[in-house]
This record gives sequence, structure tokens and C-alpha cells, in this order.
Amino acid sequence: MADHLLEVRNLSVDFFTAAGVVNAVRGISYHLDRGETLAILGESGSGKSVSSAAIMNLIDMPPGRISSGEILLEGRDLLTMAADERREVNGRRIAMIFQDPLSHLNPVYTVGWQIREAMTTHGMAQAQAEAEALRLLGRVGLPEPENAMGKYPHEFSGGQRQRVMIAMALALRPDLLIADEPTTALDVTVQAEVLGLLKELQRETGMGVLIITHDLGVVAEIADRVVVMEKGVLVESGSVRDVYKNPTHPYTRKLIAAAPGKGDMHRPVEKAEPLLVVRDVRKRFGAFEALKGVSFDLAAGETLAIVGESGSGKSTLARMLLRLDEPDAGTAHWKGRDLFKLSPAELYKLRRELQMVFQDPTQSLNPRMTVYQLISEAWAIHPDILPKAKWRERVAELLVQVGLSADLMGRYPHQFSGGQRQRIAIARALALEPRLIVCDEAVSALDVSVQAQVIRLLDQLRRDMGISFIFIAHDLPVVRDFADYVMVMRKGEVVEMGTVTQVFDTPREAYTRALFAASLDPDPDVQAAHRAARLERAS
Repeated sequence: MADHLLEVRNLSVDFFTAAGVVNAVRGISYHLDRGETLAILGESGSGKSVSSAAIMNLIDMPPGRISSGEILLEGRDLLTMAADERREVNGRRIAMIFQDPLSHLNPVYTVGWQIREAMTTHGMAQAQAEAEALRLLGRVGLPEPENAMGKYPHEFSGGQRQRVMIAMALALRPDLLIADEPTTALDVTVQAEVLGLLKELQRETGMGVLIITHDLGVVAEIADRVVVMEKGVLVESGSVRDVYKNPTHPYTRKLIAAAPGKGDMHRPVEKAEPLLVVRDVRKRFGAFEALKGVSFDLAAGETLAIVGESGSGKSTLARMLLRLDEPDAGTAHWKGRDLFKLSPAELYKLRRELQMVFQDPTQSLNPRMTVYQLISEAWAIHPDILPKAKWRERVAELLVQVGLSADLMGRYPHQFSGGQRQRIAIARALALEPRLIVCDEAVSALDVSVQAQVIRLLDQLRRDMGISFIFIAHDLPVVRDFADYVMVMRKGEVVEMGTVTQVFDTPREAYTRALFAASLDPDPDVQAAHRAARLERAS
């Protein structure tokens, strides 16, 4: 018998590009045992996802190449297996959950069909696969699993789609489950539920779990051990507690220091004259009432954070304010003019003052445009902002501001990680020097150090330029560090509002307290206490 379920030895992965060879992974080694959870922690570009893709044989070759190493599954090297044997291993013995389930679920087939296919491809009878798919959807907590079987991926929320991906991954009861950023875009309560589900399923099946993440809170909640990667190299490993409490490598210390939620909260000065006055905004989609009379004020240089679970109406409200959707009722006065009554020509002139950074940069960035074209497009539309001779210089400045190299302006969006694409989207919004930026989960996919850097940048812009922010987020520690005021929404209604100190220190509503209880802390001792308290309340 092999000593470990999975053992990676001296793995190196290279990519051949027009600019030369990129050493994405350089001689890393680690192991994982049955029933154990190992976290690979690192920032975008650290090589953590590439190393897991090598385990699943998902690296495009060319341009990729595994230049050295072994990947042993119970002692057998996956890299030397025949292709048909390797296909049999994937799915049956090793399964994977991806960061963006919508990109990995086929939009033209029902989720029931897709889960059945995972089983019938490996020889299971159709009737047995049907029954097992129904059982799995119920097991992962989807409401009305019989109806869910006949639905398509777009008919589910992000958290529900991730549950479908978990059901599909567990269809053949694998020995090893690889989870690549499985909770990055999920609300805090859904994130806690998904991580709890993974631990529960692990206890039932005894599978090993390899979780790839940039979130220290996820590591503290679910992992037994952690390895830290930087620029393709494994720089530190150990138990979660030892690595957090006694980090030996400077990079690990930097990640821990960048974790949000530990600094002083903002204490806003006396409320200034409102720049934006929103009253009684309502929106219905068929029988579903998405917004039920939302009202708030926002002054110049203030940040209002809007928190709540999926379906609470946060993003719908943001789209109303930017006139990307039309409200059914209500007013939104910007500098005294009702945004909802502006003509298209008037709205066009006002666009430069109001910008939005969307949650998914893959969908908001044109894949056929370079970074330079994406950012400078704003000045082509509004030519009075900046003469063309200065475009390249300004693009370089904006890229550096958001933590990217100016040398990257000739690349296309697909050549960047998800976190890097979001930084490009933020640079694009800043190009017009707006007065209000609506950030819809704009930093949820960013690494902790980059997240801290972007928050500091936005905070500096707020102080220097008086920019206001509407900051939609599920990451409560980031909200705690950045916001002046917090508005808590649930099912289209505002259930609580106040300064960040009022809402975080003395939340009035049970729903607000439940959100805070589900938020993850990077300190494993603190998180263990939170977990124990949750279990006590549940019992």
C-alpha cells in the first residue's frame, strides 16, 4: 500500500509563450491522505491552480509542458498512465469542482442530465443513474430536487450552481476531490453551508480534499494542513494553526498581515449634503418582487456598503441606479436631477460621472480588445478628458495603480487570471475620473494582498478626489475596513442601516447577526470558536 492517497513529487510545469518560457510551477512536492483536507494557499499567478490542473490532466499541451515530476495516486504515477486509463481515473477516482460553475455546466442541458451523464459515461445503468442523481441533488441541499433535475444552470443562484457541481463531482464517489476556489463568489451564509457540506460529505466517504484558495478564512474553516505557494514555488507548509501563528516565510507573513477585518473602522463625520438621494425604488420581475421600496442618501466622499445574500436585491438596485435596468417606481436624484427621468442623450453625458465595476470581469471585458484598448476606449467616447498623445502614459499609470505592470497593456483578457481581470476592470472605471463608482462584488475574486492594495487605492481616491462608492459585497471583513455606512438587505427590503461601527458592533436584527456569525475569520482559533458556537446553536 502507498503511504499517501496523493503524492506530488518535484512537479514543474512550463508554458511556452511569444515572450518566452513561463515557469508556472517549479519543483513542488506535497502529499494528501484519505480523510484529510489540504489547502493550497497563494495569490493569482502562484501556480496553485496549474498544479491541480496537472493532477486532472487539464493542461493544454502545447503550449504547456510538464517538464519534471511525478503525481502518484496511491503509488501509481498519473503522468505515465495510458490515455484510456487516465480517463477512467478522472471522474471515478478524482473529481474537481471549479471556481465558476456557470462556465463548467453546459447551458443547453438540464442539470439532471449532466449529473446522469457523469455516471453513465463510466458504465452505470440509466435508471440507476437517474435515481442516484436525484439522491445527490437532495443530499447537497437543493430544494425540491425532483424539480431541480429538469432545470437548466441559469435557473439557479451561484450557490445552488456550486451545489450542482458538488453533486456532479461526487456522483462516482471519488477518492480525491479537488476544489478550486469553490466559494469565492458566494455569500457568507452560503459559503459556510458549502464548506460545511464538503466536510460532512468527506466524513461520510473518507475522501481526501485538496482545496485551492486565496482566502485565509476558508483555510481556517476547512483545512487540516496548508501549503503556501508564491510564483510557482512552495514556500511554506504545516498545520493550519502553526502556519498562521508562526509563519516562517516573508510571503506568508505578508498574506496574513493583509487579511481584512482587523484594523480600525471608519468613523464618518457629520452627514454632509447628499449627492445621491434614493427614495422608494421598486422593481418586479413577473411575480417576483425584487425591490420593495429601497431608500438611502449618499454624500460626496462617502462609502455605503450594501450586504445581504443572493436574491436580496443588491445587484438589482445597482443596475437601477446606473439605468442598466428600469425601475417600476421611485426616484434617484443625482445632484438634484432624477436619474430615472433623464433622456438617453442626458444620460450619455452623465455616464462619465457614474461608473460600475461588475462582479464577473470575464463578461464585462471585451475578449477581442487589448488591455490598452479596453481602458483607453473611455477617452475615445469622451474625447475631452484626455488628448490621444497621453493615452498610453495614462493607461500605464492606471495599471500600476491597481497593481499590474504597464508592460501588460498589449495582452488580451483571457491571458490574465480572474483577479487580474478584475483589476483591469477597476482601472477602466477609474479612467473617466467618475464622482460615483458602484462596485458590485468588485474585490471578491482578488487575492488578500491585492484586495488590501485595491481597497487602499479606492480609499485614497475617496479622500483625494471626493469619489463616492456604493460597495456591494459579501466579504464582511472588507466592508468593515472600507465602509462608512452599511445597509443590510433581505428579500428586496432594507432590514438594517447605520454607520459601520453601529452595524458591526451592535447589530439590531437577527438576520444581520446571522450574517456576521457565518463570516470566516483567518485565525484558526477564532474560527474554531465560531464553528463550535454555530454547532451549539444548531443543536
